[in-house]
Amino acid sequence: MLTNKKSPYLKEATRLADVIAAIQVMGTYKFYKLDFAAWADRICGQDTQADHWKAVFKDHPEFFRLDQSRKKASLAWRRTRQKLYNVDTEEKITRRAFDQLSVKERERISRSPLSSEDIGTLLNTAVELHSRALAHQREQRWWVTVVVTLLVAFIGYLSKGG
Repeated sequence: MLTNKKSPYLKEATRLADVIAAIQVMGTYKFYKLDFAAWADRICGQDTQADHWKAVFKDHPEFFRLDQSRKKASLAWRRTRQKLYNVDTEEKITRRAFDQLSVKERERISRSPLSSEDIGTLLNTAVELHSRALAHQREQRWWVTVVVTLLVAFIGYLSKGG
């Protein structure tokens, strides 16, 4: 349940679109974790938007995680996968093959991308969370109609000489 704190989905008019774009790119890009400028470049083509994307990632821990240094972000679901995906061959390798790689070769190993079904699940979840935030916001405004109605009635009463 949402608290009185405003939902991050309602912070900006483009927030849902930003979350959707980030999920799509971060779910399929060959490397699962990058710094904010690199994600900004891949998501919107502007590495100068790094601070914007850092805020999106921080505001949505239901989808994104920051590393311990707080300088890189990843998609939470992808972090559950083992680092056994060779980004050059686009194939999964065995743990034994990974153990035999040099430190330099291991830099080309990532976590495997999400399937289109996985990404669809995340996108549906984002849309649902956004819809719930909007519904909650509308529920919180019921009193405005009541107060305005009472205020108009009171002013009408006073204007007639009360």
